[in-house]
Amino acid sequence: MVMNTNDLLTQYATGERQFQKADLNGVSLYRAELKAIVLTEANLIGANFSGASLSGADLSQANLIGANLSGADLRTVNLNSATLIGANLGGAKLGAANLAKITLNGANLSAANLSEANFKAASLARANLAGAVLSHVNLQGADLSGTNLSYASLVDADLSRANLEGANLVGANLSNAILQNASLTNANLRGASLQGSDLSFANLSGANWPEEHWPEAIVNGTTLPNSKPASSR
Repeated sequence: MVMNTNDLLTQYATGERQFQKADLNGVSLYRAELKAIVLTEANLIGANFSGASLSGADLSQANLIGANLSGADLRTVNLNSATLIGANLGGAKLGAANLAKITLNGANLSAANLSEANFKAASLARANLAGAVLSHVNLQGADLSGTNLSYASLVDADLSRANLEGANLVGANLSNAILQNASLTNANLRGASLQGSDLSFANLSGANWPEEHWPEAIVNGTTLPNSKPASSR
């Protein structure tokens, strides 16, 4: 169903919330109030949702390639299996959002608030998460290869089995994070805090992580930057 901005906003104002599979390619919904809207499997390629309020919305399996969601309120949104390649989510609020199996390759999430979000098995390769808040986030098995996580907060995050190969973690806060069986080969951890983090059986070969900081973390069976597996903390 092809719709334009006026069609959507008019129907939403009358109480309609169901817009499954709607074709809204390139629409501008700047600062629109669209709480709890249902846009599952919708075509939202290149749509402008900057500053919009979409809290509680269902955008599962939606196509948001190249969409602008900067500064949007996406708290508790369902984006399960949605595609946001190259999307801009800078400064967006995504607290407690469901982002499982989402594709965010190359997306901009710098300074976004993603606390308590579910990114299980998500693809965030080469995404920009510089300065983002990712405390208590579930990133189990997520692809974060080549991702920019510089100065991001990942306190108490679960990154077990995550792919962080070549990731930029300069100045990141990974205190008490779970990184069991994660791959951090060639990652840059210069100035990062891993106090109390669990790196059991993780692979840090080729990573930039100064030896003096190794005792801060749990490194049972970990392959450290010198390529020698550690036996204990």
